[in-house]
Amino acid sequence: MIYPWQNKLWEQLNTKRERMPHALLIHGAQGIGKLALAERFAQRLLCESADARSAPCGECEGCRWFDAGSHPDFRRVEPEALARQYGTAEDLDEPAAAPTRSAKPSNEIKVDQVRALDGFLNLKSHRGGRRVALIHPAEAMNPNAANALLKGLEEPPGSTLFLLVSHRPARLLATIRSRCVAVPVEVPDAAAALAWLEGQGLRDPAPWLAFAGGSPLLALRSAKEAGAALARLRQALQASDLDALGAVNDRGQLEELAEVLQKHALDKAFAAYGGRAKYGSATGSRQGVAWLRYARLMGRNRALARHPLNPRLFAGEMLRELPEA
Repeated sequence: MIYPWQNKLWEQLNTKRERMPHALLIHGAQGIGKLALAERFAQRLLCESADARSAPCGECEGCRWFDAGSHPDFRRVEPEALARQYGTAEDLDEPAAAPTRSAKPSNEIKVDQVRALDGFLNLKSHRGGRRVALIHPAEAMNPNAANALLKGLEEPPGSTLFLLVSHRPARLLATIRSRCVAVPVEVPDAAAALAWLEGQGLRDPAPWLAFAGGSPLLALRSAKEAGAALARLRQALQASDLDALGAVNDRGQLEELAEVLQKHALDKAFAAYGGRAKYGSATGSRQGVAWLRYARLMGRNRALARHPLNPRLFAGEMLRELPEA
């Protein structure tokens, strides 16, 4: 499946599939459907129907294997913490429910995962066509994994395509970026995103789309999974009700609080420099530098909030650092 706002980009990809480079870097903001686009394109390349010109047929053996997650010429590499059933990802790099095991699942792509591609890439294609390796999110590779991938990009086996999907391509090695053809995916037009969100049954989607920075998949997830909690936090922040903001009981709420505070700080900074609010929560401010520093701090705290902390103490620390309006 691809999303409505990807139709033009899909057509462009299809026109190039017969002269495909050995690596594509599909990049853009989180939550706009890059992963779905990459998966669909991989399936199109592995589709065995001669009649399928612009989309995979969904009926040939290649398509059936791909849909079942067992195509012998396709590999998917992602962090263990993203362990999710094949084909259900929504272009979000938040950890899904992890497999039951004693060790905490990693948020990195490790070198052994990349090295495991060697045997796959250096064997003859099982179906006589291309082999496709999808890496998502590519910036999750640790340094050793990135260097291992670089070797494959420098001397790619024939009929092989690497699909790198990235939310933050600047974090990739410059040498990796230089060996890929960039495919930028833009944030969809607001009207198209709102129409899609309404079609998903989301009432009054505009505030959620603003809070997600224009990314419709993030907006839908925020509204459905944490809608009431996020709404309460945003209302409390607008009312400067620090007691309500500090009443955090678990780490999930702690991460939501850090996100709300970060986006509020960014909107404050935008307003201080004469810009428009991106996340729908700004009021006037003259403390641009202070709010930018606070936004950077909250970015770090969003990652720290996933660790076993005392939620109330950590929330209190975040609120004590809140700049004056």
